[in-house]
Formats: sequence, structure tokens, C-alpha cells
Amino acid sequence: MVAVEYRIDRRSGVPAFQQIVQQTKQALRLGVLVPGDRLPTAKEVSETSAVNPNTTLKAYRELEREGLVEPRPGLGTFVRRTLGRPETGTDSPLYGELVAWMSKAAGAGLEQEDVAALVASALEQQYVTGATAVAGARTTRSTGE
Repeated sequence: MVAVEYRIDRRSGVPAFQQIVQQTKQALRLGVLVPGDRLPTAKEVSETSAVNPNTTLKAYRELEREGLVEPRPGLGTFVRRTLGRPETGTDSPLYGELVAWMSKAAGAGLEQEDVAALVASALEQQYVTGATAVAGARTTRSTGE
């Protein structure tokens, strides 16, 4: 069994069950969890994260509904499929570049919140407005305007 420990931030405003879902998906994307791995029991999560076991069960039901995990009566809840791609693993070149950038940012005196704000802004630009800007640039070039 892979040891996954959920960290619940009670100040975030995000319900605990959603945090468990998000953290499980992140572990699936990064290759920390792979098909066949058993998730911690609701009791184990309750003991380590101080959440009600029903909260964990609700999260696991959501993950099951999405086809990511499957309960096996008497055995636990197991990963059914991954969300990871080779480019998203911690051994990928992109991850190494990101870690190097984070080190550079820390060396420049940026706090964790500063880095999070920069990353959030870059994500927004690249994946929301960036897609529109790229599409607009293609349209402008193709019409010759």
C-alpha cells in the first residue's frame, strides 16, 4: 500500500471531502498513486486528518463515480485508473524546471504566497485568456488584418 496522507486545510473554505478528492487526483496525476494501490481506510484518514469517517467515504464515493477508484468489500478502496501522463511525473524534465524556478523564486526572496499568486496568474493567462489570445492571433494572421 502506498502511504497517502491527506492534509485538510480548514481555513480554505473548501469542504474536507473535496480536499480529499483533489488531493487524490493530484496523487493520481503525479504517479504517487497507481492502479492497484489501496487508499487509506476512512478510519485511518479520520485518525491522521481529524475528519469524520463519513467525510472520507463521501470523497471515495465521488472518486468511484468518476471511475478512478473501486471499493472491494472487506479489502478497502483501490485505485482503478490513473490520471498521470509521462510529462506530469516528478521525474519529468518539466518538473525539474519547475523546481529550479521555485528555487530561483525563493532565492529572490519570494514567499510561498507570492509564488502561488504568480503561478495562479500564469495558469490563468495560459489556460484561460491564453487560449483566446492564441485563437485571436491565428484569426488575425489568417485574415491579414
